[in-house]
Amino acid sequence: MPTKRDRTPLVSVRDLKTYYSIRGSFADRLIGREAGSVRAVNDVSFDLWPGEVLGLVGESGSGKTTLGRTLLGLVRATSGSVVFEERDITKLTERELREHRRRMQIVFQDPHASLNPAMTIGEAVGHPLEIHDLVNGRDEA
Repeated sequence: MPTKRDRTPLVSVRDLKTYYSIRGSFADRLIGREAGSVRAVNDVSFDLWPGEVLGLVGESGSGKTTLGRTLLGLVRATSGSVVFEERDITKLTERELREHRRRMQIVFQDPHASLNPAMTIGEAVGHPLEIHDLVNGRDEA
């Protein structure tokens, strides 16, 4: 039986950082003063192997959602790498990321962040299939 050392991780994250710039006052920006940044994700590393499940737990505001969005390439990493299926998604163009997103998903704990109450379940499930050209029209979705 192969061990983890014999296989490649499905996802390998190394030294991932996602910082958001803080915009200072108008006067600060006029004189070129840096206002700083918020370190939403700071130096995260892990491997996720096929068949494994990763649960992310932390206080509100600790960067869980930002980490998930960075892993999907929805938010650009400040530095570090996210290797998915042997490609570093932090280096991909938006078009290349779109291809990878067919096989990547984030599941939010809050159902209001996951499901739009204005859509039927069929619409909510079918819409991504249509966006990624995985079905031919609404009837097939």
